[in-house]
Amino acid sequence: MLKYIVARVLSVIPILFIVSILVFLMVHFIPGDPVINMLGLKAPPEAVEATRERLGLNEPLHVQYANFISNIVKGDFGVSIRTKKPVLTEIQDRYQYTLILAVGGTIVAAVVGIVVGIISAVKQNKFWDNFLMVLSLLSVSTPSFFLALIFILVFSLFLGWFPSIGMYSWRHYILPIFALGMQSVGLIARMTRSAMLEVLREDYIRTAMAKGVPRFYVIYSHALRNALIPVVTILGLRFGGLLAGSALIESVFAIPGIGRLMIDAVLTRDYPVIQTTVLFISVTFVLINMIVDILYKLIDPRIQYK
Repeated sequence: MLKYIVARVLSVIPILFIVSILVFLMVHFIPGDPVINMLGLKAPPEAVEATRERLGLNEPLHVQYANFISNIVKGDFGVSIRTKKPVLTEIQDRYQYTLILAVGGTIVAAVVGIVVGIISAVKQNKFWDNFLMVLSLLSVSTPSFFLALIFILVFSLFLGWFPSIGMYSWRHYILPIFALGMQSVGLIARMTRSAMLEVLREDYIRTAMAKGVPRFYVIYSHALRNALIPVVTILGLRFGGLLAGSALIESVFAIPGIGRLMIDAVLTRDYPVIQTTVLFISVTFVLINMIVDILYKLIDPRIQYK
């Protein structure tokens, strides 16, 4: 087990190296000049060249990339071109909001999706199965930002139950978390239903039923546990998707997360911020998937790591 964890940690290094190259090249291919955006169109050419030299943007790309990696190894993520603040400070101030949204959205998607999937599998081809699968399809097809606008209209403007802007109390988290997580509910529900149907057809399930074991115990203790591995895999992937896809929700609800920070950085060609935010999201995504791999052993002790 320990060897497997060490191997997985080491395998992350080349992945992050490739991600760093892609991110570096991507931000440099974005049209526009960050120095012009920072100083303005009427800035003197001398000031533009001096600023470009100070930021190291006049160096060849391979030199800029080498400096970028060298600074990251030293823990120096640079200074924001737009705000003049250290990038790491900017991310530390905002990362908690994005992480709360992603974790909350994943929990909502997991709880609602698994429950809906179990009910659909148990009631296969009956009214509740068809009804819930239609709702799950609708959930998958509805963009999160559109759902966020509907939530604001209904629960903030009409009913006045929840606030619609900012992150100042637990009530501010409800609408953005549900808006972010509901799109994943349908996917997890359909995956849970499919996995449960496979397990419910197994001989040991029919044997347990024939022996008079309570149906509730068979479904939740035997069937669900053996159907969880594909569901947990999807949850790990969806967490990464929610983490990266929170930018729209943060914009709709005016949440100061790193998704909104990244949008502002792209608009102003703030290279250090774009590179660092994408790297942070990538590292979190890779670590979550590594944790998911380790959870397989807890779910099914028969799994052996080599």
